[in-house]
Amino acid sequence: MGRLARGRSRKFSLPPGTMVHIGEKTTQAAKITVMEYDEAGCREKEAPTIEAALPLKGKPTKTWINVSGLNHLEVIENVGRQFNLHPLVLEDIVNTEQRPKIEDFGDYLFIVLKLVSYDDKRGELKMDQISLILLENAVISFTENDQEFFNPVRERIKNGKGRIRKMGVDYLTYVLIDIVVDHYFLVLENLGERIEFLEEELIKTPASQTLQMIHQLKRDMIFVRKSIWPIREVVNGLERSGTDLIEDAVLFYLRDVYDHAVQIIDTIETLRDMLSGMLDIYLSSISNRINEVMKVLTIIATIFIPLTFIAGVYGMNFKHMPELEWRYGYFVVVSGMMIIGIVMLLSFKRKKWF
Repeated sequence: MGRLARGRSRKFSLPPGTMVHIGEKTTQAAKITVMEYDEAGCREKEAPTIEAALPLKGKPTKTWINVSGLNHLEVIENVGRQFNLHPLVLEDIVNTEQRPKIEDFGDYLFIVLKLVSYDDKRGELKMDQISLILLENAVISFTENDQEFFNPVRERIKNGKGRIRKMGVDYLTYVLIDIVVDHYFLVLENLGERIEFLEEELIKTPASQTLQMIHQLKRDMIFVRKSIWPIREVVNGLERSGTDLIEDAVLFYLRDVYDHAVQIIDTIETLRDMLSGMLDIYLSSISNRINEVMKVLTIIATIFIPLTFIAGVYGMNFKHMPELEWRYGYFVVVSGMMIIGIVMLLSFKRKKWF
């Protein structure tokens, strides 16, 4: 199934709020990880159920709950029940084709993001949906699989690096969004290297595989652009939301993420222009190669026109042709044909036709 549209037909005619998982199903069990932290320290554990994390609810410490495995609908539904999440929110969480967005429900914010990474095993880009629920003193994140892209954030919390343990959960939300946006720089770096390699190959030895690679890269650029463009709107919406869940000090960091999103979009547009130019270069290169072949064939045909005429004259087999009975007639005719061919070649060379 294509990466730009996956299985939305499963929701056809269903009432709003119906939870239907759209995306790749995994055999992994749902995993709930809980981190409780403050400026003094942190504590991390893996909870078997969401009820095991509820004792942390309402504590003065800050809490980060991560739920991985969106195809386990009963776990997602239980989380929504415990934290009073709207049914439409739960529907969007399990729909991995949901467009990045932000919604303000008063006592919590709902944020949807797209994390794009490069799959070395498959040799292609892949997209993971990340949903965030920002509460007064807790953040709940939902991921498709048990990925490692949030590990740097966990290490920063454990080691107390930076401001993350000193500030509120709104700053943690910013850090998670920043991690997602930073992944786009890694993807663009990989795509940029592939485009540079393809550009060198295009100049030296363009082939049909080159055209396939250009089209594949163009599809990848559309894939990345489709993911990052709404994230800019999400960050801008967080800045202008006016909610009490985000402090003014965090708004400055969100503006930095917004600048990164704009920079990524500019880089994408530049790479897309390069690919469009490379496609034109490829077509021009192939056209030039065809023209060179046609030029050689035309020169050969032009040289053989007078030779064919001479051969045709002496091939008419008339009885009264004086040259036919001449002892040196054959050698003179062949020599004349060779001289004509050489003179024509020199003439074409002088005119720089080849």
